Amino acid sequence: MRRPLRRLFRLIVLSPLIFVAVTVLWVAALKYVNVPFTPLMVRRAIEFRAEEGFKTHYHWVPLDQISPTMVKAVMSSEDNLFPKHDGFDRKAIQQAIEEHKAGKRQRGGSTISQQTAKNVFTRGKSTWVRKGFEAYFTVLIEKIWGKERIMEVYLNVIEMGKGIYGIGAASDIYFHKEPSRLTLAESCLVAVCLPNPLKMHPDKPSNYVRKRQQAIISLSRKLSYPEWVTDRQ
Repeated sequence: MRRPLRRLFRLIVLSPLIFVAVTVLWVAALKYVNVPFTPLMVRRAIEFRAEEGFKTHYHWVPLDQISPTMVKAVMSSEDNLFPKHDGFDRKAIQQAIEEHKAGKRQRGGSTISQQTAKNVFTRGKSTWVRKGFEAYFTVLIEKIWGKERIMEVYLNVIEMGKGIYGIGAASDIYFHKEPSRLTLAESCLVAVCLPNPLKMHPDKPSNYVRKRQQAIISLSRKLSYPEWVTDRQ
């Protein structure tokens, strides 16, 4: 075999192995190192760079300094089965596929784990390629991080308003308090706005937001939670 062909063959064989090794080390490092920024933060900073006064608000808050009500609120609003699934809610995914085929308005089928993987490790529009990377990283964080760390990262990097990322910044800007002091009602207001944080605002809730808030409060009192949530009550 000629030398150029040998090099090409080695590249083809080694590239997937290198990719897996690098991404596993990347995910393993972020189990202990807090996420400095996300691709979405960069994209929004570019998107709104011309707006006067725009600023990125982001500071990390350890999970033990976030009120358990916030964990309950996002589980009730975004992912009822978070403690039990392996990163994927197959029933929700199938339902989303069927709604897409029927031409109906799709509800989100992504779990908190998938949303975390998407925010931290991927960027760009929703394509099948990006979805593939999202699924891959979802498997990795489920295996390497575990549920508690996934929730901690999720609550720190998720977009909660224009230039507002994570519950540390959101709690300060919307309610002028530390996230450890959030009430269930306040936490649910934040959770309601997560699907559309650029248009819905916890500090200025519409009638729809208020209605959804009450529904999430009711559901949050019926769900069961892991010990790392209930032990802090």
